[in-house]
Amino acid sequence: MLFRALIGCLWLNLCLGAPIVFAQISTLSGAWPQFRGPERNAVSSDTGLLTEWPENGPPLVWQAHGAGRGYASVAIVGDKLYTMGDGLSIADDEDEYVVCFNVSDGAPVWKSRLGAAWTSGRPDWQSSRSTPTVDGDLLYILTPHGDLVCLESATGAPRWRKQLAKDFGGKKGDSWGYSESVLIDGDRLVCTPGGETATMVALDKKTGNEIWRAVWPNDRGAGHASAVISEVAGTRVYVNTTAGGALGVRAEDGRVLWTYEIDRTTAVIPTPIIRGDLVFFTAGYRRGGALLRQIPGNDGQVTVETVYPLNTDLANKHGGVVLVGDHLYGDSDDQGIPFCANLMTGEILWKERGPGQNSASVAVADGHLYIRWASGTIALAKASPDGLNVRGSFKIPGSGDRPSWSHPVIVGGRLYLREGDTILCYNVSKG
Repeated sequence: MLFRALIGCLWLNLCLGAPIVFAQISTLSGAWPQFRGPERNAVSSDTGLLTEWPENGPPLVWQAHGAGRGYASVAIVGDKLYTMGDGLSIADDEDEYVVCFNVSDGAPVWKSRLGAAWTSGRPDWQSSRSTPTVDGDLLYILTPHGDLVCLESATGAPRWRKQLAKDFGGKKGDSWGYSESVLIDGDRLVCTPGGETATMVALDKKTGNEIWRAVWPNDRGAGHASAVISEVAGTRVYVNTTAGGALGVRAEDGRVLWTYEIDRTTAVIPTPIIRGDLVFFTAGYRRGGALLRQIPGNDGQVTVETVYPLNTDLANKHGGVVLVGDHLYGDSDDQGIPFCANLMTGEILWKERGPGQNSASVAVADGHLYIRWASGTIALAKASPDGLNVRGSFKIPGSGDRPSWSHPVIVGGRLYLREGDTILCYNVSKG
């Protein structure tokens, strides 16, 4: 059976004129079910990956069309890949869709219409920007308009729908639409409508019925970050950032346990990082990054103390920050200049230009950084506090018309890049 499967794969690649890549079966396992991966930290569990890239980049396994315009990343579970976009090359209209592709060859499986495209603001800022969240046989989508949709992951058939503004009184803290990727935790869906009516809500993931809502009276509205889970002495805490700053909400009942207010800024975008009782969060536009420690109290109470306050050297606009060992790596605001900093002190250890320009998103796998610049260049670099050690880079095919803002995904020995309507899959495994 294995031989027949390999022959079938070879035949398919020959018919499509695609590069022939043989990979170990073990590298094809794994999942990336949501934005920034299984732990929402942009860290892949893959090992045995290339430590250097050839001059033109790693081998291209396949490329697929039909993702549409947009900056959503991809979610991958089993043999399926999911993303969002509008104006798909495989659709007859300009509306927004969620699209499912085969992981093996990139063939489209199904598409499901979500509604009108997001056309507010500059043309190069429009379209989808939230990554789907996959949970077994269900798939969850949040559109820029605030439409929260549950679909069947196998077919795209809708199950239920909510509207964050209409149903919960949610509001954004800026004019760029929603881009949070919702969190699934057990039987609950957690998301951040934003504002003083329903800063954060928990819903029954199967029905969409409300379980609780958390209210921060001073919240200015939702940002673009996605909620993460923290455990503090047995108390489960949902942590997120909004236009008002950072907050921790008790998972059991939606009680707002702590807040950390920041001055108003243009937008608050990066997802927080959790390590034990520590919370690192950052915002761009020279606002900066801060480290907080959560302190347990009586009866499930949690407060925070400041390890260090907002440090402008740690500002990050929207490319995200990753934690490797005791060091933070990310872009310096949106300058396209990666930095490395000590987590516990905030001290910058290096800040260096790489082969790309403009803002950079970052993910990590097998001790290496995958840095993608908005100019369309992606690089592999050793994650080291000693400097930016680039081990290869290439220009992403099709880049240049719009910013390359979709975050990279590394899973199953493959690197997945979404560039507008195109999905590209590269083999980055040594096997």
